[in-house]
Amino acid sequence: FTMWFIAINCLAFILWTLSLVIFPGTASHLVLTPSLFVKGYFWTLLTSMFLHANIFHIFVNMFSLFFLGILTEQIIGRKRFFWFYIAAGLFAGLIYVIFSYIGTLFYRGDFLFGTPATAAVGASGAIFGLLGILSVLIPKKKVDLIAGPLILIILQVMISPFLSGTTLNVFSFAVNLLIILTIFGLFSRNPIFRALALPVHLSFSIVPVVAIVPLFIIGFFVDLPIGNT
Repeated sequence: FTMWFIAINCLAFILWTLSLVIFPGTASHLVLTPSLFVKGYFWTLLTSMFLHANIFHIFVNMFSLFFLGILTEQIIGRKRFFWFYIAAGLFAGLIYVIFSYIGTLFYRGDFLFGTPATAAVGASGAIFGLLGILSVLIPKKKVDLIAGPLILIILQVMISPFLSGTTLNVFSFAVNLLIILTIFGLFSRNPIFRALALPVHLSFSIVPVVAIVPLFIIGFFVDLPIGNT
C-alpha cells in the first residue's frame, strides 16, 4: 500500500496541476481551508491529503513516505497500515482546522497554526502519524534525522521577502536544489557530501519531539510554510 499511496499522490499532483491551469476555481473545492470546512466542505479533509503545492513539496513527502511507510507496513501489516495512514491524515486535518481558530485568540497564533483562511495541502499529517506510531512500536530503533533541509527552508523563508522577480526565482530554485542534494547526501559514501545533510542519529522515541518542537519555536518568529499542527 505504501507504493500505491505514492502512486496516487503523484497522479493526483499531475491532475491537480492540470486542473489549476484549466479550471482555476477547483482549488477551493479540494484544498483544506478551515473557513470552508466549517461551512460543509468536509470532503477536503481527504482530498487535501493527496494534493501538494509543487514538485519539491511532493518529492520531500513521498521520499519520507517511502521509508516510513514500508517500515510501518512491515510491522503492522497492509490492512492496518492502510487504515492507520488514512485515519492519521484525517485526524491531522481536523486538528489543523480546530487550531486555526484557536490561533486567532493569541499573539502569533497565525504563525504557529495558520488562520481559518489559510489553505493546507499535503501528506505531512499522515506521514507524521507514521512517525508517531513507529516511535511507540520501535522506540529504541535508531534512525537518521536530517537537519540540513530544515535549515535551508528556514533561510529561504527569511531571505525571500528581500528578493523579487528573477532573482527570487533563481534563489528559490537554487535552495530547492540544495535541499534535494542534502537529502540524497544522506545515502552518499562520501563523508563530505553526507555531512551536508547534517544527519542526527536518534532513537525513534525522540524523533517526533526533535522534528516538531524546533519548528514550533522557529514558527513563533518566522511564518514558515509548514503546518505545525
